[in-house]
Amino acid sequence: MPFTIRRTPVRDLRLQSGRVKNFRIAAVLDIVLVVVFCAIGRRSHDEANAIAGLASTAWPFLGGLAIGWLIATRFRSAPLSVYPFGVTVWLATVIGGMLLRVIGGQGTAFSFIVVATIVLAVFLLGWRAIAALVLRNRKVGRTTRR
Repeated sequence: MPFTIRRTPVRDLRLQSGRVKNFRIAAVLDIVLVVVFCAIGRRSHDEANAIAGLASTAWPFLGGLAIGWLIATRFRSAPLSVYPFGVTVWLATVIGGMLLRVIGGQGTAFSFIVVATIVLAVFLLGWRAIAALVLRNRKVGRTTRR
C-alpha cells in the first residue's frame, strides 16, 4: 500500500481550531460561573474560611459539571449550544452536585435545591443563549454586507 499524505484544506483547519477554541471558552466559562454561584451562596450566608470554604462548597458542583461535560460531548453538539449541550451540563451540574453534596455530608434543603437549579440555569444556559444571539447577529451582518 503506497504512503499518501492527506491534504486538509485550510478552511477545515480553521473550523477545527475554532471548535477547540469554543470548547475551551465554554469549559472556562462554565467553571467560572459554577465557582461564582458557590461564592455568592457563601457570601449571602456570611460564611467564614473564604478559600477552604469555597472549595468545599464548589467541589460537588464542579464534579457534577465534569459529569455533564462527559455526557454532553457524546451528543456531538456544539458546547456553545443551549440544547442539548447546555441543558445536559446544567442538569448534570445540579443533580450531580446535589448527589455529591449528600455523599460528602453537606446539606440539600429543598429551598437550596430550588435556588441552585434556577441560578445555575440562568448562569449555564444564559451565557449560551447570549452567545447564540451574538453569533446569529454576526452571521446576519456578514450576509447583509455582501
